[in-house]
Amino acid sequence: MRKNSTKLLILFGLAIVCILLFSFYNIQGGFSYAFPRRLIRVCAMVITGIAIAYSTIMFQTITQNRILTPSIMGIDSMYEVVQTIIFFSLGASSIFVVNRYLNFGVAIIVMVAFALILYRFLFRADKHPIYLLLLVGMILGVLLGNFVNFLQVLIDPIEYISLQNKLFASFTNVKSELVYICIVILGIAFIYGSRLMRELDVMSLGRETAINLGVNYDKIVLKVLVLSSILIATSTALVGPVTFLGLIVSNLAYQFMVTYKHSVLITAASLISIIALVGGQFLVLHVFNLNTTISVIINFVGGIYFIYLLLKESRSA
Repeated sequence: MRKNSTKLLILFGLAIVCILLFSFYNIQGGFSYAFPRRLIRVCAMVITGIAIAYSTIMFQTITQNRILTPSIMGIDSMYEVVQTIIFFSLGASSIFVVNRYLNFGVAIIVMVAFALILYRFLFRADKHPIYLLLLVGMILGVLLGNFVNFLQVLIDPIEYISLQNKLFASFTNVKSELVYICIVILGIAFIYGSRLMRELDVMSLGRETAINLGVNYDKIVLKVLVLSSILIATSTALVGPVTFLGLIVSNLAYQFMVTYKHSVLITAASLISIIALVGGQFLVLHVFNLNTTISVIINFVGGIYFIYLLLKESRSA
């Protein structure tokens, strides 16, 4: 337990160092002008990192698989569908594009509604309900991706460029009001999720064992699925999709922390996520000079790490 506390303190210290570097390093244009804007961007990265880490750890517990993430359900693809349909049908000058709050609200509502409908019609107390849900989610994700590609071919090239800015994670143009809204949403989600920590600790032992120990397994699974959808939808609508971040930070937390307690694992994964996002964005700004984006770096590293995990799983099997 002391070792885990020490490791958490180390991660917390690294996260603080990354935040301070990003916030204060090479400030130009006046401190009073630049610092508040950097602070908003840091808040957006912290919110995104915690939301993705929180939802991924819970999702992997109920699926009993450390490779799967909530993105497998097609929620990220639904975000792309919403933005593409708006640009295709209404154009880049539409109020649903210009008004970020309206765009943010529509994206969250549609993504959460998509997840709820999917769970409502597919989640049943069968022998393996979660695998049917995952399979359908994967298929829908592929279909939605192909549908988005089809619409993007038909969009005006100038509007297509504007659309691409929506479909890649960006922390450069985050509105403070959106950050405040996300803080409220995530605060409520975290308070509710904290009540599920003990059940999740037991559920990590497996479905049959958890049921024998008195856990209402199917009910908790449904709650976690909905909660994960809200967290992913909020973070994606705020900054855009970051596909492999959850996979990276969750597995690093499993390897770094020697515990089964979700409170510790989620805290560690959240801190690692903050380090990855804030530190990665610092490199994008001051090393790569904005020649790439944080999502490209994370997806590149995450893709390699995903292949490594698959090879590791196949060898252990």
